Amino acid sequence: MFYYFILAFQGFCIFHLIKNRNEYYWLFLIIFVPVIGCVFYLITQVYSKNRANKIQENLTSIIVPSKKINELKKQLEFSETYQNKVNLANAYVEIKDYKNAISYYEEASKDTSQKTYHCKEQLVVCYYHIENYDLVISEAEKIKQNIEFEKSDAQYIYALALKNKGRYREAETELRKIDQRYSNYDKRLVFAKFLIEQNKKTEAKEVLTEMFNEAKHMKPSNKRINRSVFVEVEKLLKTM
Repeated sequence: MFYYFILAFQGFCIFHLIKNRNEYYWLFLIIFVPVIGCVFYLITQVYSKNRANKIQENLTSIIVPSKKINELKKQLEFSETYQNKVNLANAYVEIKDYKNAISYYEEASKDTSQKTYHCKEQLVVCYYHIENYDLVISEAEKIKQNIEFEKSDAQYIYALALKNKGRYREAETELRKIDQRYSNYDKRLVFAKFLIEQNKKTEAKEVLTEMFNEAKHMKPSNKRINRSVFVEVEKLLKTM
């Protein structure tokens, strides 16, 4: 059994070597010193290079956005289409330049020949980030009848804006729509905290208990993703 494992390990390393055109002296190490050679190859040529690629991607994400935006601006200057405006606005969102994003989303949303739901949904998000809650509410109410709005990030942000404006009953109505089993864990935690703030501790405990019970039946990978949420859920339940 161990023999077949070594063969498979060698096969993977040789395949990776050929595919990535690494130096062929590794081939001799993999073949003639099977386990040690394969492990050494895996650490230096697979793991380390993957880490280096991630670092390079992070650096690129800092440098490239301005280049990407300049290219998109040129495209828009050449052709002032709806999609070019949206593409530029999306690029500004990526670098968290919400004010510039807003100007292009607003311009694009004036195009009555297009389905502008995406623009208006993004405006809800951008207005929230610049803390203009009145415009969040105004824009959200233009699209809240759309089926895509239900249980979306825009609906959640709309609820938060209502809360920030002191419209607690309306905020609760929207947050309840997002309280769906086996999903939206971070948002449901916010909802539970909102209920606690409104002195509705019994209802908050029901939401938290439901989340706590769901975590028991969750796949380990999904549980890891939401670990920080469930840790806080458990802490809150202990205080209630």
